[in-house]
Amino acid sequence: MLWRWIKAVAVLPFNVLIVAPAIILAIADYHWKLNEIYLMIIGAALLAIGLFLAGWTMWLFAQKGEGTAAPWDPPKKLVVAGPYCYVRNPMIASVLIMLVAESLLLSSWDIFIWSIVFLLGNLVYFPLVEEKKLEKIFGADYLNYKFSVPRWIPRLTTRRQND
Repeated sequence: MLWRWIKAVAVLPFNVLIVAPAIILAIADYHWKLNEIYLMIIGAALLAIGLFLAGWTMWLFAQKGEGTAAPWDPPKKLVVAGPYCYVRNPMIASVLIMLVAESLLLSSWDIFIWSIVFLLGNLVYFPLVEEKKLEKIFGADYLNYKFSVPRWIPRLTTRRQND
């Protein structure tokens, strides 16, 4: 299972969080400058939150879903526990949080713009592709989940099991 996750992380979040920002910064001829201390603290806090959320969602996919987030090794079971009780896409949210943290820690508007592009891409991809695929795989269970848990903005109460 560890090797499966290493491949999934290396291809997906690694490219979004490390490779793409490195290319963007190289093209922009980026030179790091010390940011305001409060922005560094906010960035570090967001990074910690994003890492925790990413780890939690990956653990849930492995333990409860018996798979990974990679399209070539998807979960075999629908995951509706933990942060998935509040929002349908906490894994993508964790990556977005880490991108915003990166933009603050590196004092980079270019990375912040990349986070917006990443968000917009997912705003289109999820309803048009991902959710259709999940409906085919998990059927009524996913439709029930889809209608009881919001896609992006977490609800304040958990999803009831009988929703």
